[in-house]
Parts: sequence; C-alpha cells; structure tokens
Amino acid sequence: MIVCFDIGGTAIKGAVAFSADDIRPFPRHPTPIHDFDAFVATLASVIAEAGERPDCVAISIAGVIDPDTSNAVVANIPCIHGRPLQADLEQRLGLPVIIANDADCFVLAEASIGAAKGHRVVFGIILGTGVGGGLVIDGKLINSDGGFAGEWGHGPISATEAGDPPARVPRFQCGCGQKGCIDAICSARGLEKLHQHLHGEALTSEEILSDWQKGDPLAARTIDVYVDIIADPLALVINLTGTTILPVGGGLSNVPALIAAIDTAVRTRILRRFEKPIVIPAECRVEPGLIGAAVLGLTAAKDMDKRARTV
Repeated sequence: MIVCFDIGGTAIKGAVAFSADDIRPFPRHPTPIHDFDAFVATLASVIAEAGERPDCVAISIAGVIDPDTSNAVVANIPCIHGRPLQADLEQRLGLPVIIANDADCFVLAEASIGAAKGHRVVFGIILGTGVGGGLVIDGKLINSDGGFAGEWGHGPISATEAGDPPARVPRFQCGCGQKGCIDAICSARGLEKLHQHLHGEALTSEEILSDWQKGDPLAARTIDVYVDIIADPLALVINLTGTTILPVGGGLSNVPALIAAIDTAVRTRILRRFEKPIVIPAECRVEPGLIGAAVLGLTAAKDMDKRARTV
C-alpha cells in the first residue's frame, strides 16, 4: 500500500493506492503555497488517514525535478520551488518519496490503464491551461530521475503563417520567457489570443469551440489556423519517438471534434501511415495524476521489497 498525491497550486489531492485500478481518494486540502511547514503537515495528515504506514509516498506535481540539482522547479508553489524536495520530504515524513511531473504521470496513467494500454511507446499531451507532454517506453517514464523530456510545448517553434489561405501569426510571449512557443498559442489561453488576433474579438476558448461546432465562420477560421499550427510539432514528435498512440488530456481534449481534426492533420504529415486515429482523447478522465503517481509508487515499493529480500 502506498499514499499518492496530485499537487497543484490550488489543491492537494491524496489517495491510498493498492494497485493502478484500486485507488481510494481522500478529501482535498488547500495547498499551502507559501509555508513549507504547513505543506508538510498537510501531507502528513493525509498519510495519517491511511491508518497504517505506507510503503512509500508518490507525488505528482505541476513542475519538474531538475536532474542536475535535484531541486524542484514549481513556480506556482513558492514554498517548494528551489528545494531538494525529495530529500526534504523524506527527512520530514520519514518515508521513501517518489516525485514526478504531472504530465508524465498523466501519460503513465494512460499507458497503464487508459487509452494507450498495450502500446510499447506512448507520447501523451496536455492541452489545457498549458501545453505539456511526456514519454513512456516499455511502461517506464523517460524522466525516471526528473528532467524536461516531453516538453514539446516550449521553444520558438510555432509557425509564423498557418491556415488555408495562410494567415500571419505573431510569436506570442510565453511564460517560460521565450516567444513563439506552442504553449503560448495552442493552450486554451493561446487559442483565445489567436482568435482575437485574427478577428479582433475577445471570446473564451469554450465560446470559440462552441461557435466552431455551430458552423460560425470566424471560429472555423481560428480552428483551421490553430490545427495547422499544432499539427506540425506533433508530427515531428511522432516521427522522433515512434509513438503508436498519442492520448490527449486537459480541458481542450473535452471537445472530440477538435481532437479528431488534429488527428486528421497530423496523420497526413507523419512518415508512418496509420489507418485509424493516433491522436485520441485520454480515457483516464478523473485524476490521472493520482493514477500515474500510484503506478510510480507501487513500482518503487516492489523494487524496494525485492532489494530488501536479496540483502
């Protein structure tokens, strides 16, 4: 038995996990973003609810562990940003701790019990408030020790022209400090900026997608440009990784027609030909971060048990 967490800037979600498909959530707690002692105390209170000592604690965070320094890079939770988080939590909680990026946990969940189950190479993406991704090969994360692999949404790679006929597209400023990132134009907020740039009309991403599905020509033009922009880097990801499935999570994945349009565009641009969709909606719709963290923690607990038996 392990205790797993999915930790964001607003809430800490915890659960007891006995297997990837036997996860029992606890009530959510607000995330203490400025007080590390309160942060640790919240985790400890959830662990206590388990009723017995877990084999380990596994955590999904909206950030990364720097593989060179082992420090956490979590901008929206200042009290853990810059800390050697795994070491600090192990010392304070008295338990082994595993930490992974939330997009990595999402992909691991999809590869274990979701839409990508049975596929050897899985690249999964998040299209929501931000754009993220992760890579699983043979059931294991490439980022097993932390790191930035899978962050296809960053770097100055967005097209400056897109759509049919081509429209000029500015390189929007990204939160990572660069301009022209996919994250800045293909996230939900990026879709809104794109629509306003093209038409001078301020709408939410939900309104744009709803209008598109109703046949609105302005929204249709925005989605045409959006799909053209996002399909190129996704095709490159597929060619590079050899993934045979690409599950999509995040708020924008809740519009099947959008995912289908992206899939159609991507499949015309990749070397390997697929007769069925490869870019598909994720199946782990509820708390994939908890599922992925549980898979990591349970695997780590088994490895620790094996090592203990051989000593």
